[in-house]
Amino acid sequence: MEVLETKLSVRNLTKTFDGKMILNNISFDLKEGEFLSILGPSGCGKTTLLRILIGLEKADSGEILKAGKDISNLKSIQRGMGIVFQNYALFPNMNVLENVEYALKLQPETKAKAREIAMKTLEQVDLMDQIHKKPNQLSGGQQQRVAIARTLATNPDIILLDEPISALDVSNRENMKKELKAIQKKFNATMLFITHDQEEAFFLSDRIMVMNEGNIEQMDSPLELYKNPANQYVKEFVVDQLDKKYFDMLRYTGRDQ
Repeated sequence: MEVLETKLSVRNLTKTFDGKMILNNISFDLKEGEFLSILGPSGCGKTTLLRILIGLEKADSGEILKAGKDISNLKSIQRGMGIVFQNYALFPNMNVLENVEYALKLQPETKAKAREIAMKTLEQVDLMDQIHKKPNQLSGGQQQRVAIARTLATNPDIILLDEPISALDVSNRENMKKELKAIQKKFNATMLFITHDQEEAFFLSDRIMVMNEGNIEQMDSPLELYKNPANQYVKEFVVDQLDKKYFDMLRYTGRDQ
């Protein structure tokens, strides 16, 4: 059995806001090529954790190690991570190609080949027929693919995704889940995915980290989480919700008759 290299190690991260514990001594590893979902309700600490990882916020204590190197005090641009936001964060005055090559032009090592890299990435995510369109001419799903392509083009070691498909309608959300998984496999990307949706996490993930009130309740494969929830919270928030959604689907389609 292949032993995957540890890409990211988070050790004892703690964060408080106004005296409230947001992250309580969080520790976990992210493996190379892994799709890890952080699953939890609003206010559980998952977005704060992501912002600390990317360097937008600072932890009160703890370490973030990438390939064994402590990156806790590095600037965002020095961490070798890319981020895809929920609201896409595309430049409305730029077309698809210009959006993807923008960050590449800012880096001395990619400036000369910015257009070539952007074109290649857009081809890989099947967006070549959209390159001259502005964001407002695209569907929500297409905008999200542009945001993902822009991140992939910079060749980050790790891609962080902050609830990237929750704003899409049901049809686009289903398509985007499949596309995300296909992109991850095509690029062998290491991805950390923030979500509050149990179905998203189970469809996409190699492992799922369930959070509640700043704590990790369980971190396991989807199958192990479903078969052996660690405690009542995991059972009620994950297993029971998946069962309810499945039951509601059967009832809606009449298959339980």
